[in-house]
Amino acid sequence: MIAQNQLIKQKKGGVFNELFRHRTLYLMTLPALCFFLIFSYIPMMGVYYAFVDYDFGKGILHSPFVGLKNFQYFISGGWDAPIVYLTKNTILYNLVFIILGNVMQCMFAIMITTVVGRLFKRVTQSVMLLPHFVSYVIVGTIAYNIFNSNYGVLNSLLKALGGSGISVYMIEWIWPFIITFFFLWKGTGFGMVVYLAAITGFDREVYEAAKIDGCNLFKEIRYITLPMLKPTFIMLVLFSLGGIMRGQFELFYNLIQRNGQLFYVTDVLDTYIYRAMTVNFNLGTSTAAGVYQSVFGFILVVTVNRIIRKTSPENALF
Repeated sequence: MIAQNQLIKQKKGGVFNELFRHRTLYLMTLPALCFFLIFSYIPMMGVYYAFVDYDFGKGILHSPFVGLKNFQYFISGGWDAPIVYLTKNTILYNLVFIILGNVMQCMFAIMITTVVGRLFKRVTQSVMLLPHFVSYVIVGTIAYNIFNSNYGVLNSLLKALGGSGISVYMIEWIWPFIITFFFLWKGTGFGMVVYLAAITGFDREVYEAAKIDGCNLFKEIRYITLPMLKPTFIMLVLFSLGGIMRGQFELFYNLIQRNGQLFYVTDVLDTYIYRAMTVNFNLGTSTAAGVYQSVFGFILVVTVNRIIRKTSPENALF
């Protein structure tokens, strides 16, 4: 009876006792909680913009309510509707970035760990990490100076070799490859650090035992390193899928700028929302696109996590 009464008291004050006992740990999480509260949850009130014809003079509370009208332009037009090509571009680009990016990060991390020379290893890591600290504005400037049709490096080289210049900014099909290249060039070195840390934490006795059994380097990578990296790879891919509907805005904007010729193959939801808000001053349409982006992304993450939970439960996020 006494034990039962104590259990009831513990349940009543369970939450407060838990907070008090681990108050130091909860205080450490407070800055992160405040960050998400200020920049993620409070801005959710702005969803109301998607349902009004916003008037800067009247403000949000007195602007006329229009229901789903702001969504009509976004979804009208059949297969040529903005929602179709924007969703396609955003998902396909991000899938390529996530899969190819993680594969290359993993591959370079394995290659660097197999390098014997300590100095060469450090120099290689530093050289690969440097592009991460280059601003996307500079990346866009570099691309422009390479591909500019008048005085770009590419056309100058072609003309010096006796050929004719090409207008790269008018060729749609080539830009997905250019964008992917610059993304990998800038992000591979930084993403590689996580895989390097994971490989460093592996038990070296396993590798020593494999060498005694006659395993060469390639067999060690295939049968030891890659299987042990699998949980890290899946976890990073799942975390990346959480932002699959969030395009690399800085990358696309600085590479493409406002070249309407390339919008159909390079425009993603983030750049579309930015233009709708800053060029057309249409807060309703831009917010409607943002709402769609968030809802669709949430559904996608839950669906992928559900699939992972059925196939590999230990690697699921929730």
